[in-house]
Amino acid sequence: MTDDLFRADAYLRSCDARVARIDDAGIVLDRTVFYPQGGGQAGDSGVLALAGGREIVIADTRKAKDAEGRPTDEFIHVPAPGQEDLLAALKPGDTVTARLDWERRHRLMRFHTATHLLCHLVPQPVNGCSITPEYARLDFHMTDPLDKDSLTAGLARLVEAAHPLTVGAITDEELDANPALVKSMSVQPPRGSGTVRTIRIGGTGPDDAQIDLQPCGGTHVANTAEIGAVVVTKIEKKSASSRRVVLGWAPQATAAA
Repeated sequence: MTDDLFRADAYLRSCDARVARIDDAGIVLDRTVFYPQGGGQAGDSGVLALAGGREIVIADTRKAKDAEGRPTDEFIHVPAPGQEDLLAALKPGDTVTARLDWERRHRLMRFHTATHLLCHLVPQPVNGCSITPEYARLDFHMTDPLDKDSLTAGLARLVEAAHPLTVGAITDEELDANPALVKSMSVQPPRGSGTVRTIRIGGTGPDDAQIDLQPCGGTHVANTAEIGAVVVTKIEKKSASSRRVVLGWAPQATAAA
């Protein structure tokens, strides 16, 4: 399995790692700071720095799959095309430095945290999600109309309030007893280890109300103030029972993103 260092610290930008396997899909490391695509969040990109200063550009990160197509605990670092000579020189056991495209990752962290705020503002089940560096969207299972300006104002209030974010865990049994914690209708949190990772926004004390608590394996910022200025750019009626909310960067946030 790949040791997923980003689970404990989303702010790690690089790590030394050993090449565990190389195949047609890409490069598997024994440990990484790269987040693999999942839960609606795009996979990370960056570079693997080799001995002598050479670098393999990583275009994407995915979870490996077993013979039946089920995700495993190994992460594949997918190299960009045209690097055959560098890949041919790499072999299992080699040491590399995995280094994130941090600007891109930080945008993903900010947008992912913003979608949790949106779940607070729209307390309805989520039946679709996509988080990219340029936009994020949530599809809510609902029939009532939503107002773009009201949601944008609500997000601005929650960002300005600077609520801290806490990574925690609950047991499988606690999650079974509180099924409403799972906001997504299509993606269930991974089970089997005995505990499920959670993300809590707010709720750190009597003067800090809890904004959101849900199982989540993605990467997030440490405080809502770090999200910056985001706006609702579009609300769509996807079906009779689905409303899509799309988030984008406000003009004043683009330069800092």
